[in-house]
Amino acid sequence: MKLTGEEIAAAMGAEVLAEGEAGPPQRATIASGETEPGDLFFGLRGEKRDGGDFAPAAIAAGAWGVVIGTKVRRTFVPDSETKVRRTAWVFEVEEPLVAMQALARAYRRSLGARVVGVTGSVGKTSVKDIARALLPGRVHANRENLNTEIGLPLTVLEAPDDTELLVLEMAMRGRGQIAELAAIAEPEVAVITNVGPVHVELLGSVAAIAAAKAEILDDLPPGGTAVAPVEAGELEPHLEPVAETLRFGPGGDIEAREVNVAEGVTEAVVKTPLGEQTFHFPFTEAHNLTNALAAIAAGVAIGADLAGMADRAADIGFSRFRGERLELPGGIVLVNDCYNANPVSMRAALDHLAGLGAERTVAVLGEMGELGPGSAGYHREVGEHARGAGVDFVIGVGLPARDYDPDELVADPGEAAELLAQRLEPGDAVLVKGSRSAGLETVAEALPDLVAAEQG
Repeated sequence: MKLTGEEIAAAMGAEVLAEGEAGPPQRATIASGETEPGDLFFGLRGEKRDGGDFAPAAIAAGAWGVVIGTKVRRTFVPDSETKVRRTAWVFEVEEPLVAMQALARAYRRSLGARVVGVTGSVGKTSVKDIARALLPGRVHANRENLNTEIGLPLTVLEAPDDTELLVLEMAMRGRGQIAELAAIAEPEVAVITNVGPVHVELLGSVAAIAAAKAEILDDLPPGGTAVAPVEAGELEPHLEPVAETLRFGPGGDIEAREVNVAEGVTEAVVKTPLGEQTFHFPFTEAHNLTNALAAIAAGVAIGADLAGMADRAADIGFSRFRGERLELPGGIVLVNDCYNANPVSMRAALDHLAGLGAERTVAVLGEMGELGPGSAGYHREVGEHARGAGVDFVIGVGLPARDYDPDELVADPGEAAELLAQRLEPGDAVLVKGSRSAGLETVAEALPDLVAAEQG
């Protein structure tokens, strides 16, 4: 992070309580226990403790500097004769989180990197993962789910100083949050994967969700580009004022033709305004082909070479718990897709499961959270979709999963794993999917050993 202590103080509007060593910090961190020599520690205010209380521990761990709030200053004032003053910068600010966001914006501007922002109800992490692989130059993107008002500035602040392109995923739980993230990232390309009934409990309607997601479009610079699906639904009115828009999907600016799926690879001829190009993607899911089209559209928006993107397609890899495919004893296929769940992603995952060509298909489904008053109906529709798609056996996990009308309802993930191990047969394919609150990752983690023991 090529910013001096003085430049960091100016960017944050901080008072310098102590000056430390020369040279820039290595990265930003918010956990004193994970702080390493050279780090800049931000003492964020929590519900129970003020992170600034841990600033001395961060300094003891070798922090380059610490950022504390004014309320902490009374109990943490470095003395001129102490090691604190000699070795670490100490910055005082009104609100450390706001200061971290301001510093991230300043650092992003100093990088001079181009920025692609990605949001949407479903698929934004996969689009980010695909774009990170396909797009040219030195690309930096969010690790895992560092996509919130805390995670996004941390992502920016850990970008290497030779970064040429930032691909920044933006999560949302309420109005104004995407605008807050966009103000930090300042994207020139804004990708909205789709809008669906996710966070209805918090926002009240799909139209309200669309308006919240569309905040990423509000401050696009002149010449900026919006990337959106052909069928944008409630998002459509928000796209009309945008001068440059690229649509992905059937009939759009970026669409897939001559699609062939075989041996774990999707081959497709992708049509774009820049011409056509054959891609070989290392996945078979139809929904990930759609995600790839969104990522390619972002590449088109920045003028990326199609052949170069096609060459890099083999490097695509997905974040943990998102469609991970594991081979279990007896040729059983486990699809671990338990990072999150909503009606749109659930239907896509069930369609993929049904299309695997297995002897028998089994779906282990936890609840879909934050769906509001219509939650039971959404769960019923997903259960009906599973059967309509041809899924042979459905296991519901937890009381809310009863609305899937499952073949078996179990109390918790542990019971689900044990039942699966007893029921699975050679050649089966099993999907594990639910919101993170359902904790279904424990099913996927326990299943390989349980199946091996059962078959041994």
